[in-house]
Amino acid sequence: MKTIAELQSIASQVRRDIIRQTWSAKSGHPGGSLGCADYLTSLYFNHLRFKLPFTMNGNDEDIFVLSNGHISPVFYSILARTGHFPVDELATFRKLNSRLQGHPATQEHIPGVRIASGSLGQGLSVALGLALAKKFQADTKLVFALTGDGELQEGQNWEAIMAAAHYKADNLIVTVDWNGQQIDGPNDKVISLGDLEGKWKTFGWTVLHANGNDMQDIDQKISDAKSHVGQGKPIVILMKTIMGFGVDYMMGTHRWHGVAPNDEQTAKALDQLTETLGDYKI
Repeated sequence: MKTIAELQSIASQVRRDIIRQTWSAKSGHPGGSLGCADYLTSLYFNHLRFKLPFTMNGNDEDIFVLSNGHISPVFYSILARTGHFPVDELATFRKLNSRLQGHPATQEHIPGVRIASGSLGQGLSVALGLALAKKFQADTKLVFALTGDGELQEGQNWEAIMAAAHYKADNLIVTVDWNGQQIDGPNDKVISLGDLEGKWKTFGWTVLHANGNDMQDIDQKISDAKSHVGQGKPIVILMKTIMGFGVDYMMGTHRWHGVAPNDEQTAKALDQLTETLGDYKI
């Protein structure tokens, strides 16, 4: 287990990776990636029980499903930093013939990627299927999934949420990146999400809340979520984050949902993020 200080140090490097990937490619989605860096750092370094070398079947190991696949820069950084593939491969992000395309794809055979994602609203259905498969196989490991808050405007999510409660998928832990922003603006101006806690509870889920940009809190809340496993209900963490967290000029606005920083902006961002594990070569 990593200490909170160690996790914070890793997350700083992950944020540097996000900025450098999107700057080098001149495209990508830095905002949501920065906001979820703490969660994914905590999950992969302290909680997710995975095996290397990577295999697709996921038997006898925890599985993570990234539903909001556009935040691939943070996912690729985490996978590289946990030894799934060489860190220097991050330099190929969104380049021609690279495995690391804008949205994760299984045809690219990227270690750590079990589903293609980017068509929003599908990840929870896949995660539910994986969780039920583990139950059928008497596999006691868990399924984790991350979804965006704007993504919950897709109706397929609610079918999966209803089905998960019906089938008592109590080995499924879903986290919602609740940053209040989506590509067209604030959630409340696009389609209001209303009472998220009330909706999930009414659908039959155990609901927890977390500050996703407080490493101590999110690390503890993942532990708390795991303590509810096996109690007959799927579990959701409603995780408040700030889009662009860690880079002052990107924070709290949808404008950095899918825009890469230029040279000057990249230099400014990297000045705010400590290099802790060593930058990959570009």
